[in-house]
Amino acid sequence: MAKILVAEDSVTELQLIMGILREAGHEVIAASDGEEAEQKARAEAVDMVILDVIMPKKNGFQVCRDLRKDDKLKDVPIIMVSSKNQESDRAWGLKQGATEYITKPFTPLDLLIAVKKHLKKK
Repeated sequence: MAKILVAEDSVTELQLIMGILREAGHEVIAASDGEEAEQKARAEAVDMVILDVIMPKKNGFQVCRDLRKDDKLKDVPIIMVSSKNQESDRAWGLKQGATEYITKPFTPLDLLIAVKKHLKKK
């Protein structure tokens, strides 16, 4: 299946997302802050990035914007996952280059549908 980078500073949320993706057959790489997410996205040949918005060192909006400037990563699907559920947050995430914006709490099915949809397009 796909190699997916998951950037999430909450250990509980990270384990939940990683478990959902691994059960679906994906290879998962973890990052616990925005800077680590950027480094790993550039170092690994990832097929997708799942970003939390609120993270230490660099937030998900900044990471998304910076990844979109990288020629190797500009077309990699980025799904933002956040408890920030205002329409303005979602719009800002999409403006920064996110492929999709999912609000917490979400169901495993919500996440898997988004992952499958965007991996097909890639």
